[in-house]
Amino acid sequence: MATYVEILKSEFPEIDAELFDYITGVLDSGGADFEDGEEVYDAIGGVLQQVSSDRKNEEDVRDICLQMFNSLHLTSCRASHRQVLLDAPVQLSQISAHDHATDDLQGVWMLKRPQNTTVDAKKLEKAEAKLKAKHERRNERESQKASSPLVLEEASASQANSKKDNRVDQSGKNRSYDIRIENFDVSFGERCLLQGAELSLASGRRYGLIGRNGLGKTTLLKMLASRNLRVPAHISILHVEQEVDGDETAALQSVLESDSQREGLLGEERRLNTRISGGKADGTESVRLSEIYSKLEEIEADKAPARASVILAGLGFSPRMQQQTTKEFSGGWRMRLALARALFARPDLLLLDEPTNMLDVRAILWLENYLQTWQSTILVVSHDRNFLNAVVTDIVHLHSQRLDSYRGDYENFIKTKEDRLKNQQREYEAQLQYRQHIQVFIDRFRYNANRAAQVQSKLKLLEKLPELKPIEKETEVTLRFPDHFEKLSPPILQLDEVEFYYSPHQRLFTGLNLSADLESRICIVGENGAGKSTILKLLMGELTPVSGVRQAHRNLKIGYFSQHHVDQLDLNVCSVELLLNRFPGRTEEEYRHQLGGYGITGELAMRPVASLSGGQKSRVAFAQMTMPCPNFYVLDEPTNHLDMETIEALAKALHKFKGGVVLVSHDERLIRLVCQELWVCEGGKVRRIDGGFDEYRDILHEQFKKEGYL
Repeated sequence: MATYVEILKSEFPEIDAELFDYITGVLDSGGADFEDGEEVYDAIGGVLQQVSSDRKNEEDVRDICLQMFNSLHLTSCRASHRQVLLDAPVQLSQISAHDHATDDLQGVWMLKRPQNTTVDAKKLEKAEAKLKAKHERRNERESQKASSPLVLEEASASQANSKKDNRVDQSGKNRSYDIRIENFDVSFGERCLLQGAELSLASGRRYGLIGRNGLGKTTLLKMLASRNLRVPAHISILHVEQEVDGDETAALQSVLESDSQREGLLGEERRLNTRISGGKADGTESVRLSEIYSKLEEIEADKAPARASVILAGLGFSPRMQQQTTKEFSGGWRMRLALARALFARPDLLLLDEPTNMLDVRAILWLENYLQTWQSTILVVSHDRNFLNAVVTDIVHLHSQRLDSYRGDYENFIKTKEDRLKNQQREYEAQLQYRQHIQVFIDRFRYNANRAAQVQSKLKLLEKLPELKPIEKETEVTLRFPDHFEKLSPPILQLDEVEFYYSPHQRLFTGLNLSADLESRICIVGENGAGKSTILKLLMGELTPVSGVRQAHRNLKIGYFSQHHVDQLDLNVCSVELLLNRFPGRTEEEYRHQLGGYGITGELAMRPVASLSGGQKSRVAFAQMTMPCPNFYVLDEPTNHLDMETIEALAKALHKFKGGVVLVSHDERLIRLVCQELWVCEGGKVRRIDGGFDEYRDILHEQFKKEGYL
């Protein structure tokens, strides 16, 4: 490897001798103290940029400083293994006296730089001051280490140190926790999802990844989690993708075990204590045990169970549920457990794929508040507009095989995107008008000999202009709910004094009185497990009350959308064949027209349902549900897997629909756009809230404060 002197001469051949001596002096004297290339750049980077004859940019100079640091590091390693034997004793006092007596001899400490240097003196002073300040800070840190133990990150996300981008690793080196991936492609089979894309994630910021269904958002998260896209090795990543495996481990213990550092220390502590109590330990093991106790105290290991319990409670786990084994939970609750483990482990990069799908409104509001104090980096895919507005600091928009970044929440993204499109459209129109103006001149004087030179000049100008491309606008999503049916006189649908339970020992509802008509726009909210889906099935007549009466109009035709709608689709056939099997006797054109009303067009309609994205499967389910033209819709979590454009279209379609609607949803925007009544399901009862969603949100916030979750 070339020495730093050789690198300096090679990269800056025109550097003057005085400045060369100064820079090599800085590297000679501080070589052992430099911890990385950035510190070398801080010391001499500004000076090097000034003397560069070809005016190298900042990145070039940083690379050169890194090369010199590597050279210095290699030299110091070799020097540490080499001893030098002097021929005779050296008397420093004699050297000093001799130096004073010799006028033309200057010691290193007396060297003065001439004033005719080509470098900006102020910038040189600034570089020297930086180096001096660095040494002072290092000395101060060393003195603090001797007097007090090192304090690591705080125990909870809300209390963690906000300066995450300059954290110190175990080797004592500062490392950046920013992520920048440039010019990368992502393909899925033969489909190109991203081409020449760039992704920048600054440490401590919270990013919302948005885009239409099927464009590759989930694939991008998986590529990051598997490190197929290059992420620095020292950055820890957690992708909440799969549910926790069910076993005999208690839910609370499962969350605690996600902190590998704490678990490792506790395991080592147990082993050492066993050896010490058995009289098998030596002195070094006793010292190590003391170090472990110190480390456990630093990471506040004793507070970990309380922190884990708060996270689980916020996500809906009661104290009893926290002690249940993981195998006792359903898939949805195991997904919540996976989310709790990720929040407890606090990775440097947290990847969340539609986290609100598995949560009720109460848990979503808690998660919003919790993530607002999160100190490391988050990249979240979400279709919940209000969740993004509450949580994210930046938006990454995936479209047209590229990624565009926007500062601010989702509402700011919408506004900025519209402004960008307007500016691009104005620029496009101006360029088009300019081209047309030139073309008019060419067409007018093409055969005029006196203007031949000017025409040729204009033709060359047209050829040099960049290719003019029209603005790409995303196609608008539209959904339609046919409402060609006659009016029905009330009562349309009623439950009178209904009692229901799955087990006589655990009654779910008693004295249930509900009613709905063709003008109803009702949303049922409540915690998971409170019985919301059961109410829907009682209204539809799928479940029979233990006592009480269900009354329905004889001409009532209900369309039902299940939150598990994928289980009701035949995944082995294409969408057209699916409708053909369910509603035989119509033409292929009719089936395609029905699917086209929900965005399943062209080649998509002929692909196996299994190959469609989650959102596309939901659209197929909508097409199937509306084919018989129901006059009343019962929808159970209809927004799961839908992108925001489709949710907006769904809200508009339901708003225009002239029949009745009862839905269970956790999407705040859909509830606000569609529903006029809010039913809260809790404690075996259903009560109506007059103040709508705002009142319900206030009630939940008060509960959080009382229970200490905020």
